Amino acid sequence: MSKSTPTLRLDRLLANMGYGSRREVQQLARAGIVTLDGAVIEDADQRIAVTRDLSDRMQIKGKPLDPPPGLTLMLHKPRGVTCSHKEAGPLVYGLLPDRWRNRDPAISTIGRLDKDTSGLLLLTDDGSLLHRIISPRAHVPKRYHVTLDRPLRGDEVDIFAAGTLLLDGEDKPLLPVQMEVLSSTSAYVILTEGRYHQVRRMFAAVGNHVTDLHRDQIGRLTLPEDLGPGQYRVLEESDLSLVLPPNKKDSSEGS
Repeated sequence: MSKSTPTLRLDRLLANMGYGSRREVQQLARAGIVTLDGAVIEDADQRIAVTRDLSDRMQIKGKPLDPPPGLTLMLHKPRGVTCSHKEAGPLVYGLLPDRWRNRDPAISTIGRLDKDTSGLLLLTDDGSLLHRIISPRAHVPKRYHVTLDRPLRGDEVDIFAAGTLLLDGEDKPLLPVQMEVLSSTSAYVILTEGRYHQVRRMFAAVGNHVTDLHRDQIGRLTLPEDLGPGQYRVLEESDLSLVLPPNKKDSSEGS
């Protein structure tokens, strides 16, 4: 075990992961239903190395342990779900196991997608990682598939790429935005910043209306075709390397 590997008492580790209070975790241990590498752990005071493979090694009531702290997820956000802990209506956190809502540190979204936007959303309990990705200095590119109410005029690619477009109510122009036309009423746009409702406001500025908005890529991480709306997947280190800019300690935000 590396000196840098954090350790926690079993009762604190499982309580922080939402398995119950520390007293309830102590009762689980005394009941002999917590195992590590096949051996029963009856002492809730035992310190456990919090390694990335802990879910493969520890079981509770015969089921694999939830992902330990340092958890990062990709989630296919459906339309109609809000990226919030507190707002009314369906929330993205309701798509996760109930127990995960009691984790400490809490799971939070890395940036947001508005209620009517679907697609790739990242969530984590790692505050340092969250800030690296959403830092305005990082400029992590995010790709959106846009469906429009009216046909494109033909000058949108140049207007968005110029870096001079002012959104209504703002006095700072947008950074250049890449756009790939797919049809007369659909396109990809790639943002490197995250203004409020940026894509919808960009197209409103050129006289159009976004009818559907879907994010399919953050950095070089793409939403898998087999991950359906409402489904999620735990990310590995190799996945995170696709999101974070190379050779930068202070990373990133997009929109």
